[in-house]
Amino acid sequence: MTRKKVKLAFITNDSARKATFKKRKKGLMKKVSELSTLCGIDACAIIYSPYENQPEVWPNTMGAQRVLAEFKRMPEMEQSKKMVNQESFIRQRIAKASEQLKKQSKENREKEMTEVMYKCLAGKGLQNLNLGDLNDLDWIVDQNLKEINKRIVSQAAAPPLVEQNPVVELGLERMQRTQTEWFNDWINNNTSEHQIEFGHGDEIIMPNFSDNHNTSVWPNAFFP
Repeated sequence: MTRKKVKLAFITNDSARKATFKKRKKGLMKKVSELSTLCGIDACAIIYSPYENQPEVWPNTMGAQRVLAEFKRMPEMEQSKKMVNQESFIRQRIAKASEQLKKQSKENREKEMTEVMYKCLAGKGLQNLNLGDLNDLDWIVDQNLKEINKRIVSQAAAPPLVEQNPVVELGLERMQRTQTEWFNDWINNNTSEHQIEFGHGDEIIMPNFSDNHNTSVWPNAFFP
C-alpha cells in the first residue's frame, strides 16, 4: 500500500509541528543508517532545530567530522553537483510542475480540436473559431491525414495471401472423373470379364451379365 502524498506546507499549529518534527527526524536518522549499512558508504546527518540547544548528529560527532573532512577534500564542482538548499529545491519543483502543466495543456488542446474536427465532419460550421483555433485545427487534420496515409501504405505493402486448393477437394474431383470414365468404359465394352483401374493401384473385376441375369447395373431395391 502506497503512502499518502504529503502536502509540503508550513504547519501552523505548534504542537502538531513539534510532533511532526520528532517523527520525521526519527525516520530521517533511520534512512541514513540504512543507506550507510546497505550501500557501504560513509554518511552522516546533522539536524538543527529550535527545540534543542545542540544539533543532533548521526552516527556520532567523530564520525560526522570524518565524513565532513572527506567531503571538503573534494573539488568544489563535485561538492555542489547535487547539493540543494530550500530555495533551489523549490525552484526545481516549480520548473517540474510548469513542464507538467505545459504538457497537460497541449494534450487538452489536441482533444478539444479533435472534437471540433469531428463536429465539422458532422456538418457544423467554423464561424465561431478564431485564427488560432483554425491553425490548431489545421494541425490536427494534418496529423490525422498522415496517420491514414501511413496505414494505407502499410496495408499496401503487406504480401498478398496465396490461395491454396484443399487436397481433399482435388482427391474427390479426381475420383469423380475416374468413376465416370469407368462407367462409360463399361457401357461401351461389356465383355466377359473387364478389369477397371481406379488410378490408385486398385482393381475391380466385373462379371459378365448374360441375358439370363438381371440386366440392372445396381440390383438393389432402392434402384429398380
